[in-house]
Amino acid sequence: MTDDTVAAVVRQWQAIHPELDTAPMELIGRINRCAALLHQAESAALRDAKLSRPEFDLLGALRRTARDLTPSELARETFSSGAAVTKRLRQLTDRGLVERRTDDRDRRVAHVRLTTRGRNLLDTILPAQLAFERTILAGLTQQQSQALATRLGELLIQLEGRLGVHRR
Repeated sequence: MTDDTVAAVVRQWQAIHPELDTAPMELIGRINRCAALLHQAESAALRDAKLSRPEFDLLGALRRTARDLTPSELARETFSSGAAVTKRLRQLTDRGLVERRTDDRDRRVAHVRLTTRGRNLLDTILPAQLAFERTILAGLTQQQSQALATRLGELLIQLEGRLGVHRR
């Protein structure tokens, strides 16, 4: 067993409840801890662009799909709540990075697209963001990184299937 933060937590639980199998905690705890640390890590590129990671992800969803998306589609693409997407869209619209247009057939539906300014900003900071992420993972060999990506992908497919969340 490694001697990380989660290992200490597991040892504490084992001392209190030695009859319990804490093996799931070792995986889920580490995944959650990694996610929390990655969420806290802020790259200079995003900070300089005054973008949060969720805003960057929203802009990225619009850029990589290369089409207008509805707020509901953006929520699915970014694993966010509808309320969070609405708030981010308002902020990004105010900054001139995205624009909304009402659907011609259903006035209740909005379509969101990147503005030229938003596209240019994303295309400028994406290489720096990827370099930052590469630096975070620098302690892993290419083989370790690929193996971890494969295993996490397998877990993700299982979880999406069990929880009824599927990507299109």
